Amino acid sequence: MEASGSIIKNVKSVIVPNTGHLKGIQAAMAAGIIAGDASKELEVISQVSEEKQKEIGDYLKKADIQVKFLDSGLTFDIMVTETAESGDKAVVRIANYHTNIVHIEKNGQVLWEIPVEGEEETGLTDRSLLDMHDIWDFAVTCDVEDVKEILRQQIDCNMAIAEEGMRADYGANIGSVMLDAYGDSIENRAIAKAAAGSDARMYGCEMPVVINSGSGNQGITCSVPVIEYARDTKTDEESLLRALVLSNLIAIHQKTGIGRLSAFCGAVCAGVAAGAGIAYLKGGGEKEIFHTVVNGLAIVSGIVCDGAKPSCAAKIAMSVRAGLLGYDMYIRGQQFYGGDGIVTKGADETIENIGRLGREGMRETNEEIIKIMIGKM
Repeated sequence: MEASGSIIKNVKSVIVPNTGHLKGIQAAMAAGIIAGDASKELEVISQVSEEKQKEIGDYLKKADIQVKFLDSGLTFDIMVTETAESGDKAVVRIANYHTNIVHIEKNGQVLWEIPVEGEEETGLTDRSLLDMHDIWDFAVTCDVEDVKEILRQQIDCNMAIAEEGMRADYGANIGSVMLDAYGDSIENRAIAKAAAGSDARMYGCEMPVVINSGSGNQGITCSVPVIEYARDTKTDEESLLRALVLSNLIAIHQKTGIGRLSAFCGAVCAGVAAGAGIAYLKGGGEKEIFHTVVNGLAIVSGIVCDGAKPSCAAKIAMSVRAGLLGYDMYIRGQQFYGGDGIVTKGADETIENIGRLGREGMRETNEEIIKIMIGKM
């Protein structure tokens, strides 16, 4: 397997689900070979029997699986070459996003080829149309029947793994630590349960998650705090669904400018978005939501992404806390103003600065993080 640095960074330290707690790229490859179901796309190893899990472990012990750094200039690039005992060889490449197969080759004959022109995501939804005002307008006026199915799935799946993370021993147990150290207030419980969901996911829990911006952690972070707060305050379903529309879209809006993979921690975007969703449930209007986002981003925009692993849960906790603080500041007459560092006048303009920081400013930071991590492979 040849992979771009950001792919190596994001997979190197994480437990692969349904493998018996195996870790890293080689384990993911072995799982795909032994038990993968290509028809399931992003859920290729969602159903693996105990027998297959043992077979994955046995295969790892004997197979020659090599991982190499692929310096193609793309942030998201994976090329897998497999050779059978018969000598037959197959090569498959995906680029720019998870299901975008751009090259298939067998025994030197190219069977499928799509030109890769930079980091375009052709065929995906155009997210550039998003802005804060239209997100707010859609959240408060949309027909909730149009979004109910996917949001109910997000509620069921993401709360289930959050509860699992609170019950069992996963990673550094940040969720449990948060509750034990800081008490059982609704705000702290909302933070702790989001962290607990990540505790479980990063430590190999097989439970499904509804993602946001390509990330399970971000999907958990922008939803679980909002759901927990709504349940505690006995909020009606329509208000909860509208709050989740707001949180999910604000998270996506922030991530659009940053890109799919960066040294900028995606939990920041999702945590600040969760703060905005809770602000809505507390009665906040458009102005309060906008200032919550700006204040939250001003607090935690320096957190770096060094791959998927247990410390993601702690970063989630800090990001949700920042989102909540952003709202609490504003309703008390406090805020960060344009000209304060990377903050500028207007929520969209500040988000644009965050995108520039994550996409351009942190490019060298990302490369240095990758060098550090590859040096430990």
